[in-house]
Amino acid sequence: MAEYLLYFNQQWVGEHTEEWFRGRGPLARAVTDEMKAAGPYETKEFLGGFAVVDVADDEAATMWAGKIAQACGWPHEVRRFKPQLPPPVD
Repeated sequence: MAEYLLYFNQQWVGEHTEEWFRGRGPLARAVTDEMKAAGPYETKEFLGGFAVVDVADDEAATMWAGKIAQACGWPHEVRRFKPQLPPPVD
């Protein structure tokens, strides 16, 4: 599996009212619940701005970015982390 960083820039967000953010809440919670169900990690708090997903390929990372973007209402970028190198041989 590969790890991907999904993120958005503040300038993509724009100015929104409190009502707008409240309307996005159920969508964001649905994506978060789906992500938690898909992974083994339990979290107690959330940070805005980025997510790291450990998925099989670019297509899966893009799918998750699309779900998050739809829930948040602004675009996300997808960047693959460098592959983990094997430990050096002595």
